[in-house]
Amino acid sequence: MSLSASLANALSGLTASSRRAEVVSSNVANATTAGYGRRELEVTARSIGGTGAGVAVIGITRHVDAALLSDRRLADAAAGDAGPQSAFLAKIETLIGTPGEAGSLTGRVATLETSLVTAASRPDSPTRLQAVLDAAGSLASHLAALTGEVQGARMNADAAIATDVKTLNDSLVLIDKLNTSITAQRAAGRDASALMDQRQTLVDRVARIVPVREVAREHGQIALFTTGGAVLLEGTPATIGFTPVGVISADMTTGSGALSGLSINGIAVASGKDGVLGGGSLGAMFAIRDDLAPAAQGAFDAMARDLMTRFSDPAVDGTLAPGQPGLLTDRGGAFDPLTEAGLAGRLTLNAAADPAQGGQLWRVRDGLGAAAPGNAGDGTLLTALGNALQAARVPASGAFTGAARSAAGLAADVLSQVSGPRQQADFRQAYAASRQTAMTELQLADGVDTDAELQTLLQVEQAYSANARVIQTIDDLIQTLIGL
Repeated sequence: MSLSASLANALSGLTASSRRAEVVSSNVANATTAGYGRRELEVTARSIGGTGAGVAVIGITRHVDAALLSDRRLADAAAGDAGPQSAFLAKIETLIGTPGEAGSLTGRVATLETSLVTAASRPDSPTRLQAVLDAAGSLASHLAALTGEVQGARMNADAAIATDVKTLNDSLVLIDKLNTSITAQRAAGRDASALMDQRQTLVDRVARIVPVREVAREHGQIALFTTGGAVLLEGTPATIGFTPVGVISADMTTGSGALSGLSINGIAVASGKDGVLGGGSLGAMFAIRDDLAPAAQGAFDAMARDLMTRFSDPAVDGTLAPGQPGLLTDRGGAFDPLTEAGLAGRLTLNAAADPAQGGQLWRVRDGLGAAAPGNAGDGTLLTALGNALQAARVPASGAFTGAARSAAGLAADVLSQVSGPRQQADFRQAYAASRQTAMTELQLADGVDTDAELQTLLQVEQAYSANARVIQTIDDLIQTLIGL
């Protein structure tokens, strides 16, 4: 082999070693960078005219376990779906309160029952009559606070849906642009790994909102499909449509047209948990807005209706005509089955018996429809009101079983309707979080191994030194030849 050929071989070896050192250093530096795929330099023996001519750099290969990455994305979506639902139900359960806890829904019903019994023993005591009024007002205020919390959660969910949809649309556009850039880079013979890292990060962002499957296409491009079968990206990005609202009331639903659903490229699609875009954080927000929160509100409204009808029964308060409100009212009016939605948030004390509203306290004792005070020592009505709370009645509305129950029993069932789904959501959330952690750890383990990279770097150093020594030796020989 001639000296010039030997020099060319050594120079190609230096070049390959330099590129490999660059790749190794990039791997080590990005060992914990999200979306980074480990690089590996691809080389091959170079020959000219059948004679070895050193080493040729083919390119840089980006290594990613596609199956593991897909599973981790599905785990991210599942965690994004279960977490918010569990948190919402846990918050409502805490606000309702557990039986026996001071300030809980059942506790306030018990306080009202106790105040009626106490007042019946001394019906002439204004203090005890006021205690009945305060207990009833506290119960109404608690139901109103629960309604406010539920409707606030629906509004927050609606705003979160709008944010997720915008993020989804923006990300799909950027992924499509990266697809084009990656194709152009590879066509020009340049390394597109950095662009692929950016694209993977964007797909990860999409996967937290909607569970997706990534499908490889020609020239380094990818297509995205949801696990529900919707096409998000195939040549061109899909456009997800959604219109948020400013304020949500209990009677607003997607069925009535008051709340927006989802559309893909202008075509309406199901927005529930079983919809084509369900399963991630987007589906969780729809579940809260359209399913979980309305179900809780329905239970509160059924409780409010039950309380109103117990106190407005002419058989209990003989001073009331049929259709007149009792101690608790719908903002001063009687109960109307057509406007039950949101009733718990409108429950108020009857102004006729509330001194703070210009009413007369004696009406708590003598009847809401009484024209004049009766016998101050007659606690018959107070006893009847207490018995009405304790009487077993079948709820006229709500998703309750047909069993009869007292007001306190109904309050306990309201809690059960939230705590049951909450326990199920907690189980799903715990499973999803565990799976997400396991998939993330597996992906990290499959990523950059810094120990192995440093070992490679030592080999690169040895190869570089060997090629440099060859060049030095060739230089010495050439200098000797010139000196001759």
